[in-house]
Amino acid sequence: MTTIERRPDSRGKVRDIYDAGENLLMVATDRISAFDFILPDEIPFKGEVLNRISAFWFDKFADIVPNHLVSIDPADFPEEFAEYRDYLAGRAMLVKKAQTIPIECIVRGYLTGSGKKTYDENGTVCGIQLPEGLTEASKLPEPLFTPSTKAEIGDHDENISFERCCEIVGEDIATQIRDLSLKIYKAAAEYAATRGIIIADTKFEFGVIDGKVTLIDECLTPDSSRFWPAASYEEGKIQPSYDKQFVRNWLKANWDMTGETPHLPAEVIDGTSERYREAFQIITGSQFTSMKENA
Repeated sequence: MTTIERRPDSRGKVRDIYDAGENLLMVATDRISAFDFILPDEIPFKGEVLNRISAFWFDKFADIVPNHLVSIDPADFPEEFAEYRDYLAGRAMLVKKAQTIPIECIVRGYLTGSGKKTYDENGTVCGIQLPEGLTEASKLPEPLFTPSTKAEIGDHDENISFERCCEIVGEDIATQIRDLSLKIYKAAAEYAATRGIIIADTKFEFGVIDGKVTLIDECLTPDSSRFWPAASYEEGKIQPSYDKQFVRNWLKANWDMTGETPHLPAEVIDGTSERYREAFQIITGSQFTSMKENA
């Protein structure tokens, strides 16, 4: 089986989610999105890489924050998914159901992307005033928590202030997700530095399970984070990265973001797949071998 014939109970840009009784089965597909567009081409091994990197971090930070992971072993999945085990191997995760907190918890440790754009305009990132003299890829004095609202597919997330975050989810939850986001980011950045990686920024999602704020969705993957090689880091220039920036750069150079989403050339697909697998190997310290029997 190369896919599941059953219709997902919900579908994100790159994930399909199935109701599995007490739990959910989250399937990381090989779809890729950029600039809020889902592209027509898939990236080989991408879903498995993202899923297994998330599982690595969930395990690593289990003492900092509870998470929703039950198992990534297809043998533990409900019987109704048994015929799809080969397809699901590595790319699927059985998780606890959570009451989702409707905030994207973004942490920025370096100045780049949309943050650099607003900083150049008025010296702020998401309304937070920063010192003068920063440039592309400058390390920020302290990591910033810059929440945004979670948009529907096709819409753009909207950056919001911490005060607005408090209004949406309440001060207690807002404070918990801010503090946890910063704590996880700092611990991850410290670990990644020992592996030769800079985590420039990332985003987390949280839910409530059994009354506790719990880390859900994905965690510190190349889709939710910018990973830069520390060896070539140089302030003042765009950094090479292990994420989908390769795809974003090609789209910027070859598409005006109107009309039909273009197909990616083979070298961009292959290069992106290679970057994802390299990120897995550097972060986990393990050689990437697909869990799928027929890989």
